[in-house]
Amino acid sequence: MGFLRDLWGFMRERKKFWLLPLTLVLLFFGTLLVFASGSAVAPFIYTLF
Repeated sequence: MGFLRDLWGFMRERKKFWLLPLTLVLLFFGTLLVFASGSAVAPFIYTLF
């Protein structure tokens, strides 16, 4: 949680709020790959990349 707090403080201080959607999309794709790697959906997920 300290990392997220530091990241938010950086974005707020430097006015770089455009990093928030980018970070959320990368986090979403990362969790999608981790959770779908062991399921039957994996071949369909990997075709996206």
